[in-house]
Amino acid sequence: MKSGNRIKHTFRLPPDVSRQLAEFAIRKRATQASIVEAAIVSFLSPDGSERMEAAITRRLDRLTKQNERLEFQIEVTNEALALFVRFWLTANPPLPDTAMAVAQAQGKERYEGFVEALARILETGKGLFGEIAGKHR
Repeated sequence: MKSGNRIKHTFRLPPDVSRQLAEFAIRKRATQASIVEAAIVSFLSPDGSERMEAAITRRLDRLTKQNERLEFQIEVTNEALALFVRFWLTANPPLPDTAMAVAQAQGKERYEGFVEALARILETGKGLFGEIAGKHR
């Protein structure tokens, strides 16, 4: 801010705004007058709104890209699950009642192995999407 000649202004603030200004000045170790001056200069700056709009646009662009990645990942996940279920249903005939107990025990054991493998993959961060991206470069 420019120093030198100053013109005194007197104005009133609502109690809550005055309290916020005082607390902010304490936190920033600045005078309330310097904070008000900086706020007015920023508000009156012709390019201030343009800078803010550019910052908001960049943030929205980043959020849009993140959303597009999430949409892609959800689509791949849904298609992978549908493909697995379709394959499983066509490749596995119903079991006779006499084989059901053994099949359930094997299924439980295989499921536990699946969960352990999934945990290892998630720990490394190299999952299906990394594999897909690597094959389509």
